[in-house]
Amino acid sequence: MLHHRRAILAGIPLLALGLPGPASAQSAPRIDVEAILNDPEAPVSGNPKGDVTIVAFLDYNCPFCKKSAPDLARIVKEDGKIRLVYKDWPVIGETSVHAAQLALAAAYQGGYQRAHDALMATKGRLSKEQISAALKDAGLDLTRLQADLDAHGDRIVALLKRNMAQADSLGLQGTPTYLVGPFRTSTLDYQGFRQAVADARGKKTGP
Repeated sequence: MLHHRRAILAGIPLLALGLPGPASAQSAPRIDVEAILNDPEAPVSGNPKGDVTIVAFLDYNCPFCKKSAPDLARIVKEDGKIRLVYKDWPVIGETSVHAAQLALAAAYQGGYQRAHDALMATKGRLSKEQISAALKDAGLDLTRLQADLDAHGDRIVALLKRNMAQADSLGLQGTPTYLVGPFRTSTLDYQGFRQAVADARGKKTGP
């Protein structure tokens, strides 16, 4: 099981992460920045034309993901110029996978964000019963949800595998991990997100 890291990691440009390194690093998976930022099936919220992109690698059983979720939603809403890309990365347990699959299936009824928010707001380690109850309370049609999961299961599994491969290529060690513009960080509060976004904008306009 991957552990959760609370300490902020040093900011490392994404493109720099993909540059050739020592011989021992040559066998590492290639980082596909375009796929990480613009996978057509990865859920996106915020401003689709925002000047800063946050890519969030999350697990619905991760307590630090849940702690950060309200502050992440707040900065995206209040800033107005942030594009948020969700990477469902179920690494903690069986119900993490189940929750991620159902959240992605909810996209087929226009409900990914509702599913995501409901699962992040549910405290503690999730059971399948809690997942179903949270999604029902969020107004999702559970019968259609299961039908969409059955019909599109292969695509959902493929997306989760791509997310896993991208996390591996970046050398991620746990959830949550946020890519904020060119920087990588872990659990943040509202002020932390504000500072990271400001730093990302400064990087774009700096020398």
